[in-house]
Amino acid sequence: MAASVWWVTRPAALLIQGEVAAPRVDVSARTSGRVSEIMADLGGRVEAGQILAELSNPQLVTSHAATASGLEVAQASQAAAGATRPEVIRAREAELAAAQADLRLAEEQVTRDTELAQQGLRPQAAIDQTMRNVETAARRVEAAEAQLDLARAGASPEERAVAAAQVTQAEAALAQRQADLDELTIYAPLGGEISARLIEPGENVGPGAPLFTIVDLDQAWFTFNLREDLLTGLQVGDTLSVHVPALQRDIEAEVTLINVQGQFASWRATRATGDFDLRSFELRARPLTPVEGLRPGMSALISLGG
Repeated sequence: MAASVWWVTRPAALLIQGEVAAPRVDVSARTSGRVSEIMADLGGRVEAGQILAELSNPQLVTSHAATASGLEVAQASQAAAGATRPEVIRAREAELAAAQADLRLAEEQVTRDTELAQQGLRPQAAIDQTMRNVETAARRVEAAEAQLDLARAGASPEERAVAAAQVTQAEAALAQRQADLDELTIYAPLGGEISARLIEPGENVGPGAPLFTIVDLDQAWFTFNLREDLLTGLQVGDTLSVHVPALQRDIEAEVTLINVQGQFASWRATRATGDFDLRSFELRARPLTPVEGLRPGMSALISLGG
């Protein structure tokens, strides 16, 4: 008799309804362009790294070409700073030889004038002028030697450093332009199903505009919102039996998350009942094995208590 009373008065199982969710990603472009080709369609399966669409942007192509030319100019300037043309070196050598010849001629003139002066045939003023000519010729030789050294050495270390920095700057600018061009090819960031396609061929799109939505059905999970008084006995790692009406089957799932919701999801008690406020928690459970046909938005049911 007691067993019969318990059976009649036992608490009924509480049916909790949730739904199926899955990771989703909105794919967008980082640069503007016109849609030139679409390689994926609504409902199609894609793999991570697969090309979804191609954009065209003639301005980026032109900018890339101009930047590449700028790099060539910078590289040519660096090469010029590191070497001197052989013709320039030969010209400086010829200038040095001419200055040395003038110096020898001036020194020979000093010798002749000195001999003539000893014979009383050359005034002192002429001797003084000849000596000044020797000094001038010697300075010309020194200047010609310095010019030859500069020609052989090429640019100064500071000029070489500036040329190298200009090349580095041009390379960085070209890499940025190449990165912009690479962004004209739209890749799938993850594998899954195309659940939305928001572009058409020939359409202009801007940076950040969504182009596709990809849902990873293989990583689907169940999500439920529970009042905290229904969490008794539930913890991460527990196994639940989840019924999916759309598939007409029960699925074993492991609890992976119990997370408090915001204040907006709290149940407010009234003064008349003398009860207290109850927070809401999100409970997530992931199927133990992949389930074919499981899709986001499908209803999911679990029984608690009873």
